[in-house]
Amino acid sequence: MTSPGSLVGNPPSRWGAPGEDLAAPVPGACKREHEEWYPMTVTHRKQGTRRPGHVGAAGGVQHTGVAPFPSGRATPAPAPGHGRPGDGRVDQRGDGVWRDGDPVGRRRFADVGDIELERGGVLPGVRIAYETWGTLNEARDNVILVEHALTGDSHVVGEAGDGHASPGWWNSLIGPGRPVDPGQWFVVAANVLGGCQGSTGPASTAPDGRPWGSRFPYVTVRDQVKAEHRVLADLGIDRLAAVVGGSMGGMRALEWAVSRPDAVERCIVLASTAYATADQIAWCQSQLLAIRHDPDFSGGDYYASGRRPDAGLGLARRIAHITYRTEAELGQRFGREPQLGEDPLQAGERGRFAVESYLDHHAGKLARRFDANSYIVLTEAMNSHDVGRDRGGLRAALARVTADCTVVSVDTDRLYPPRLSDELHAALPASEREHIVSDFGHDGFLIEEDQVGRIVREALGRPRG
Repeated sequence: MTSPGSLVGNPPSRWGAPGEDLAAPVPGACKREHEEWYPMTVTHRKQGTRRPGHVGAAGGVQHTGVAPFPSGRATPAPAPGHGRPGDGRVDQRGDGVWRDGDPVGRRRFADVGDIELERGGVLPGVRIAYETWGTLNEARDNVILVEHALTGDSHVVGEAGDGHASPGWWNSLIGPGRPVDPGQWFVVAANVLGGCQGSTGPASTAPDGRPWGSRFPYVTVRDQVKAEHRVLADLGIDRLAAVVGGSMGGMRALEWAVSRPDAVERCIVLASTAYATADQIAWCQSQLLAIRHDPDFSGGDYYASGRRPDAGLGLARRIAHITYRTEAELGQRFGREPQLGEDPLQAGERGRFAVESYLDHHAGKLARRFDANSYIVLTEAMNSHDVGRDRGGLRAALARVTADCTVVSVDTDRLYPPRLSDELHAALPASEREHIVSDFGHDGFLIEEDQVGRIVREALGRPRG
């Protein structure tokens, strides 16, 4: 019997959860994270999407860093002790957290100073990690900001390795001939405030020299957008040709359009909402409690203990992943099939159904590349999301928006149902309503690359006014 979270015999999804690295099975086999292949007992139906190619040096996308424009306080991070940039050493502790001294990969860093938080108090000495593609033009008006979802980061496209634990989470989006072509656009993607891939978060060092841990403050989506605004200001950018994001990234994209209407020309929101609903908050509570009730969580101060709340984080991911997909897809992919050699009715030890193995796989994969405290901080930020708060309500807040908006839902999304996109579209001054047709539920905004690509191309090509 394989233990929960083991990769052996666990058929992974063809497509990860939002922000997760994308796997690519072939008929009759599933791919492990280390490029190994192993037999699969579950029959996968043919899926009507192709795998996004990787964009890196071979793909012709030039990473220009901060060279084409004044860098302000944006600088590459020093890398003493744990390896040099480019040496290929990735997260030697295996806890999914990027720390000073680790290979920087494609990251750049902006020290954006102290952030006054919406809830009160100040978070000092904030640093935000980001990546760029393309070249900023002379008018500085070709900038697209890409916002990642819950467990994503700044590595939108590219290979794993050299400082990046996972390949790009939206590899079909950016590249020559792709919807966002770096030959035309200068693309920026930042790891969100509270994250664990180079931006200030719970695993970062506090002013007293210890990790923030349980002392890391409650941050909101508005705080995160404030930090991103400072990154762009450091880069000499004061206007966005577009901001695009899905799920949690869609929340930040919309907050950009509401809080800084003069700075946003287009806003593309996929599989998201103008406010967190009671149902979404309820699903999040069970995930937060799963982590906090893990004995190894230690109240959030586990970094020096040598133990991590992987069981709790894995349970949180299992709960979340069910909401990212659909009952029909899980039924068609797995049905009631047992995992190979683990039939619960026949195995000598307690066995698993194939769908349980699938969830165990995703739980173990996330625990190797993400921090439990960041999962809590970002989940609470999503719960806080409400563009109408202290702005006179939803309609009054959205009336501020001057951007040309594109609101996109997935027809089978049970976490962010289409009715929320309908409500958002109806309240915006200028909005196009688009739909993604998918069997994959919420994850459709990552999986259905052809549909997403068409929508993004059309939104970027639509003339203003």
